[in-house]
Amino acid sequence: MIAVGSEQGPLPLGTEQRMSEFTDLVATAVANAQNRSALEASRDELTRLAQEQAALRRVATLVARGIDPAEIFSAVAGEFGRLLDADNAGISRFDPDGSSVVIMGSVGADAATVPIGTRVEIPDYFAVAVVWRTGRSAQVDEDVWDGLPGPAADRLRKLGIRSMVASPIIVESRLWGVVNASSRRGPFPSDAADRLADFTELLATAVGNAGSRGELAASRARVVAAADQARRRIERDLHDGTQQRLVPLGLELRLAQSMVPAGLPELETEVGRVADELTGVVEDLREIARGIHPAILSEGGLGPALRTLARRAAVAVELEVAGIRRLPEPVEVAAYYVVSEALTNATKHADASVVRVAVEERDDGLHLLVCDDGAGGADPARGSGLIGLRDRVEALGGSLEISSPPGEGTLISVQLPLQLH
Repeated sequence: MIAVGSEQGPLPLGTEQRMSEFTDLVATAVANAQNRSALEASRDELTRLAQEQAALRRVATLVARGIDPAEIFSAVAGEFGRLLDADNAGISRFDPDGSSVVIMGSVGADAATVPIGTRVEIPDYFAVAVVWRTGRSAQVDEDVWDGLPGPAADRLRKLGIRSMVASPIIVESRLWGVVNASSRRGPFPSDAADRLADFTELLATAVGNAGSRGELAASRARVVAAADQARRRIERDLHDGTQQRLVPLGLELRLAQSMVPAGLPELETEVGRVADELTGVVEDLREIARGIHPAILSEGGLGPALRTLARRAAVAVELEVAGIRRLPEPVEVAAYYVVSEALTNATKHADASVVRVAVEERDDGLHLLVCDDGAGGADPARGSGLIGLRDRVEALGGSLEISSPPGEGTLISVQLPLQLH
């Protein structure tokens, strides 16, 4: 509405008409302003959606790649921290009773972040606590804790936090954790918690995938451990049982041979032949037992076992194992069989003249390098025994890489962790 008044008497004739014409212009101006405002709001909303979708694509790519969840957590915290223009953002896993959380990823101002793995108690008025109680997204602003006593409220006031928002992470129908953000600039938009929902779905997928991979790795490790235990049992049975029975039998045959009357040379020869055959059987059993599980590996450790393996190899071996201490048994067994298989392949398939073996302990891991000057062309897919070795190494959380260009020899590189879970 436009209104005019006069203290000098009646307004001139035609004032209403002139005002009406003027209001048309004002209405046009107002409409144009409203249209521009709506256009700008629409443009801002499209920009926000585009940024949000780009962030989701980046996170989805990380999840699809199956990388370490810790890296995904930090990346997601950074993404929604930027989208909400938050001062701090993080991802936490609930303890079973919901009274505290474990920080899984955190970004933001140094004063308000805590190291990953830290357990933090959560007061009832925190947005994270509301998520635990309700299972739904929540936003809590400063008027809730303003004036409340206690160190948590004091810290919020000291840091100048004015708003907190959180959204649940549901993994296999269970409340696993929460994503949360805080701001010093004022309350978050009313839709802030809902905007986190898409990220929490991706996080749930990452957590579920990590759990499946962990269970698979643990299962593989159990299978390898069970196989090794069976091999050790068979080796002990051969050594303590069959061999111990055959050795005295051979001695008795030698004694019987010496007691054959002088007039029976054929019998003496035959008894000697049987004794020789028995000696050969005992040696074969010893070799079989060593192949199943070398006793020296259990008794002396990796260094002595590899030295014995190198001495018995049909190819020259340059061995570097100085300073290797006793390691976890699964690590020693895996390293031993890698070298054993590599020496076998170098002799039977690569026609190598020399094999170099280097074993080094560094950076909380065992690093093993085996290279030969043979024909190369080794392909794990062709069943050379390397597939089983890779499975064994990866079951322990390690890695095995093979480089074998035709005509240029074979290089096997293995990394094994020393801290096994």
